[in-house]
Amino acid sequence: MSLRPGISFLADCPALLAMEIIASKWSMVMLFALTEGPLRHGELVELSGGISRKVLTQTLRRLQANGLVERHAYAEAPPRVEYCLTDLGRTLEEPIRMLTAWARENGEAVVTFREAAEAARIIEVDRATLVKTSPADESLNRF
Repeated sequence: MSLRPGISFLADCPALLAMEIIASKWSMVMLFALTEGPLRHGELVELSGGISRKVLTQTLRRLQANGLVERHAYAEAPPRVEYCLTDLGRTLEEPIRMLTAWARENGEAVVTFREAAEAARIIEVDRATLVKTSPADESLNRF
C-alpha cells in the first residue's frame, strides 16, 4: 500500500479492520485487563472503573465475535463464568502495551492541548456574542 498523495486510503485496509475491532474505549480496557489472565464478569466491572454490566456484556460479546476473547462457563454451583484472551487476542498485548505507554507519556500534553482548544473556542463564542446585537439594540443606534 502506498501513502503517496492522491492514493486513497482503502476501505479494506487492514488498519481499518483493526481500528473497527478495538476502537471502542471499553474494548481496549477489557483487552488490557485480560492480559493478566482469566477474569470473571464482576472483576472486569470493578477493574474498569465505570463500565455498566450491560455495556461490558456487549463489549465482551463483540470481542468474542472477533475471536479475541473466550468465554468459559463452568458447571458449578453457583455458576462461574470467566473470560480470557484467545491466542489471537494475545497478539494484541504488545500493541496495547505500546498504546498504554504512549498515553502515559503523552496524556498530559493531550489534556493540556484539549483544555487550550476549549478555552480558545469559548473565547471565540464570547467574542461572537459581543459582536452580535439584538434588533432592539440596533433600533437604539439609529438616533
